[in-house]
This record gives sequence, structure tokens and C-alpha cells, in this order.
Amino acid sequence: MGNETKYIFSNGKLFRKDNNLYFQPIGKEKISLKIEVIRDIYIFGEVNFNTKLLIFLGQVGIALHIFNYYGFYTGTYYPRESKVSGKLLVNQVLNYEDNNKRIEIAKEFINSAVHNIHRNLVYYKNRERDLENEIIKIDNLRNEIENCKTIQELMGIEGNIRERYYSSFNKIINQEIDFEKRVKRPPDNMINTMISFTNTLVYTACLSEIYKTQLNPTISYLHEPGTRRFSLSLDIAEIFKPIIADRIIFSMLNKNQITEKDFIKESNYYYMKDKAKMRIVQEFDKVMQNTIKHKELKRNVSYRYLMRLEGYKLIKHLMEDEKYIGFKMWW
Repeated sequence: MGNETKYIFSNGKLFRKDNNLYFQPIGKEKISLKIEVIRDIYIFGEVNFNTKLLIFLGQVGIALHIFNYYGFYTGTYYPRESKVSGKLLVNQVLNYEDNNKRIEIAKEFINSAVHNIHRNLVYYKNRERDLENEIIKIDNLRNEIENCKTIQELMGIEGNIRERYYSSFNKIINQEIDFEKRVKRPPDNMINTMISFTNTLVYTACLSEIYKTQLNPTISYLHEPGTRRFSLSLDIAEIFKPIIADRIIFSMLNKNQITEKDFIKESNYYYMKDKAKMRIVQEFDKVMQNTIKHKELKRNVSYRYLMRLEGYKLIKHLMEDEKYIGFKMWW
């Protein structure tokens, strides 16, 4: 499996020929996608493909993430798992069914996410944003996490923390925005649309990295496992949304790389124009390739690889080798 992500915004046809992968935009020559270097594919345009292609993607282990016309995530073709461990699967389920074990893992997801939220707020406070009140409120709520006895309590505190955090966006972002609360379905303003889009990029990247481990992506601890979603990706994405998605939003808006002109309003929701989606995807891809000096590994690792490391650490916890400690930003 390769290490590159392919993003397709044009309309056309995606197909297999002679054990290779091609994309043919409407009215243009076909393009070889070089199957040996591709990790996963994101489709944003109207693309035709058939089961022959899906079988081929399954054989070579490439995930296919699909977005609709408005840029909203539709779903993922997740190839058959090639790295299977029966013992790990049993332990994943046992840790979900035991409330004490489940909530221990779920608390660590939230603790890590809130730590990274805190780091974002401190970063902008140090750049003369008046965020002291938000930081204090979030820190007080964070102290309540350890006392939670149920997932419902934990999710309630997480929701309150997010509410305080999102209220700070008006102070962090230089542009004139009217952002009062998080609205998902459908997003009702440009900030909610950007949050939904960037969060989904993080979620699908986590899913692609989970595929490279022996974890089952449908068995989760913070989010309730569902019949139609890869809920473990939602769990791990909580850690990385502040580090990646939110920082992309702050940076691109403060540099005026994205403005109100990049959105179209229809009745009660906003959606992004294609050029804006492309700019965000380009920035996301660049961020995912950025590297940091890892404290434990003593070498540079990419943001994308940090996601996979969360999977490896979770495996060690489930196999009772080493207690899971979620990734916490230190810079």
C-alpha cells in the first residue's frame, strides 16, 4: 500500500485496466493514478465506477471516501481487513462491554481532546485574544471528567466543553463572523460548514490509518457503535480535530484564504464552492505531511502517522501490555 492520498474533484470515470487504476475526466484523456503509491482516494466530483473497481481496491487495500455535491461526507468503501487478530477482536469487545474498562478509554480520548483544545486557546491568548474566561471555564469542566461514571455523563461534559470552546471562535477569527453555536445537520453558516468539512477529513484520515492496524473500526468506546458508521474513527478523531481541523480553520480565515464569498447559501444551510474545498483539502494534505519530533520514538513522524500510533497504543492497552495514554500536543 502506498503513502499518498488522491483527491478527485472533477466529474468523470474511475476504472481499473491492466492491474492499474485510471481516472478519466469528462471530455479528457485518462490519467494513471499509479496504484503503487496510493493510500486512499477522496471523491468530491460526480464519478462513475463499478464493482470491478471496488474488487480491485479491496485487493490492493485502498479505501474510497465519497462526498456529495455539497461537500458533505456520504460514506467509505472500506476494503476487507487484511490484518486480523481474533484475540484482539475479543479484547476490543470485552473492553466495550465492561463499563469500567470502556469509560477508562473514553475518558482518555476526552482528556486528550480537551488538552489539545486548551493548547489552541493558550496559543491565541498569547497572541492578545481575550480568552482567559473561556480557558478557566474549560479547565473547570475538565476537572469533572475523572468523576464521570457513565458515558452519558462524559459526553455531557464534553458537549459543555465544546460549547465554551466554540464560543471563543468569534474572538480567534479575525473576519466578521456570526458564530453562536455548533449546528451539524445541516450546517447553517460558513463556520459550521467548515467545521463539518474539516472534521470529516480528519475522521476519514483516522479511518484510513486504523485500516493499517489490527483494530476493528466499528467497535468504539466514547461513541456508541452503530450499524452504519466506523465509530472508532470518531473516537480517535476527537483527539486530532483541535490540532488539525480547527487550526486549519483559524489559519485560513485569518489569512483570508477563505471568506464569505466562498460559500453559497440555500434556504437553511451553507455549502462551499469547489475552489474553497480544494484549497482546504490542499492545506489539510500539507498539514498531514508535517512532521514533529516524537518524544518517545525520538524521531520525526507525520501528523498522519500520529493517528496510526493512537491505534497501536490502543492495541497495547487492549492486550494489557501498556496503559493507553492519548496524544497531547506539547508545542
